[in-house]
Amino acid sequence: MITTDILIIGAGPTGLFTVFEAGLLKLNCHLIDALPQQGGQCSELYPKKPIYDIPAYPEILAGDLTHKLMEQCKQFEPGFTLGERAETIEKQEDGSFIVTTNKGTKHKAPVVAIAGGLGSFEPRKPLLENISDFEDCGVEYMIKEPEFYRDKKVVIAGGGDSALDWSIFLSDIASSVTLIHRRNEFRGHLDSVEKVQELKNIGKIELITPAEITGINGNGKVENVEVTKKGEEPILLETDHFIPLFGLSPKLGPIANWGLEIEKNAIKVNNALDYQTNIPGIYAIGDVNTYPGKLKLILCGFHEATLMCQSAYQIINPGKRYVLKYTTVAGVDGFDGTRKEAPKAVVKAID
Repeated sequence: MITTDILIIGAGPTGLFTVFEAGLLKLNCHLIDALPQQGGQCSELYPKKPIYDIPAYPEILAGDLTHKLMEQCKQFEPGFTLGERAETIEKQEDGSFIVTTNKGTKHKAPVVAIAGGLGSFEPRKPLLENISDFEDCGVEYMIKEPEFYRDKKVVIAGGGDSALDWSIFLSDIASSVTLIHRRNEFRGHLDSVEKVQELKNIGKIELITPAEITGINGNGKVENVEVTKKGEEPILLETDHFIPLFGLSPKLGPIANWGLEIEKNAIKVNNALDYQTNIPGIYAIGDVNTYPGKLKLILCGFHEATLMCQSAYQIINPGKRYVLKYTTVAGVDGFDGTRKEAPKAVVKAID
């Protein structure tokens, strides 16, 4: 049986940052993830997708963010159970939990942190009768390698951040990019909407709104899509790739059966304190949780992980005082095992 201080379910950005914050408190972590590698969706779905709202990085690729988080936390030597799904949880008489995976691997910890992102997921597909005939033959629901689209004609459908961001990114790679949305208004960040409009004005992106893809045609692979603009006759648009980016349909999977309070496919937590669930000792952080005012942003997950670790320390060390040391003055252990010295300073004691 694997034992640890904090068992983290989900090895995405929030889970990885939890390792670092826990490490500062001298707490050990072990992570479980159904994917075969660390990084969650950032590694599996869109490693080359640019992210714009990570502090200090005007732009960073999702895969690079994962790599840097791994560098940051590896000094605390986390353990990983990868390629296995957390299946069941049992509370023990001593208050600890045993989590067993679908492959029978058992893990024991006094604290469990669910950082599973959106959970298991599948792309939302447009309602086109023959779309399955073209999957992997010109129809893709996610972009893993942008170079795959170099000098190709690309049609993207969607109105959120993914559709906007990839339209912007591919405008410098593909021979043509057409963005289609069923409304004139977009759901993405205003900066991205303005950038798409700028690229439209200089002819680098064709923007068709309000419109929908109503048909897809080809002989063995996509050759064109039928675009129907509101109030007009359908037109055929020649393309090499059709990429519908309508988001993911999330599912909590086995976690939904753990007795946690669920609301709209997310785990309710007490954000006024520490992001603990209705079961003491089980926390939910990152996109998997919900509370009034919740924003599904990576940086919000980082904040939640930080406060969660402070609370977890008290569960693991009941009644013990600890000292909050700012890394700017206390330093952290270096990646090579040496100590990064910092100037002496007064630190704040917390009960």
